[in-house]
Amino acid sequence: MNSDRSRGTRTHDQIRLDILHGKWAPGEKLQPVSLSAVYKTSTTVVREALTRLAGEGFVSIEPNRGFFMRTLSLSELRDITEVRCRMEELGVTLAVGRGDLKWESELTAVHHQLSRTPRRGADDPQHVADEWSRVHEAFHAKIIEASGVPVLTNLCRHLWESTELYRRWAAPLPKASTRDVESEHAEILEAVLDRDADRAATLLREHYETTVNVILNSGLVKTGQTEAIDVVAADF
Repeated sequence: MNSDRSRGTRTHDQIRLDILHGKWAPGEKLQPVSLSAVYKTSTTVVREALTRLAGEGFVSIEPNRGFFMRTLSLSELRDITEVRCRMEELGVTLAVGRGDLKWESELTAVHHQLSRTPRRGADDPQHVADEWSRVHEAFHAKIIEASGVPVLTNLCRHLWESTELYRRWAAPLPKASTRDVESEHAEILEAVLDRDADRAATLLREHYETTVNVILNSGLVKTGQTEAIDVVAADF
């Protein structure tokens, strides 16, 4: 049983990583039989992994048709970003009021690790480095961790996952590649450590909305609600 769970988890993680690396285009059909050969496992394990990924927002399931890569929508991105800004405004307000010195130290340590982790690896400069993405997520999660509200932190984590494909699949335009993300993170950290909830919330909103604006101004996505973003990675 443990072996089956391990195989399922490993397959899920491998498919998820390949999705984030743009292996399939938005809307492309995912064939469990073909994938079982690629990942060297059974179609049952693949179907379970795809079903789990559908629950996480990476894959869609169409009745009587099967599994598909999800398509990306600008209207959805705007809505998710707005909800995320409002939830994290509440989260950071509670966190700066409740967080202790241990939390401050942990947040500072995560930020230090983030600032020292390259966003792109030399061996694969076209994709965001997986380690950077992991630490990036950890930094934002740590900010609101001290809120002490599990339902809020879980929601924020889900909203983060819902926008991960946008961050990974948006084009690496000059505005994105020249964006000083490191300074944005440093300013957010400073505001949080100063216990300035209003400034921290404003900086977080600007941080997230800048990503949306890069995509909106890219010219790669039409304004229709179901137009998909071209599959190329960015580092913002």
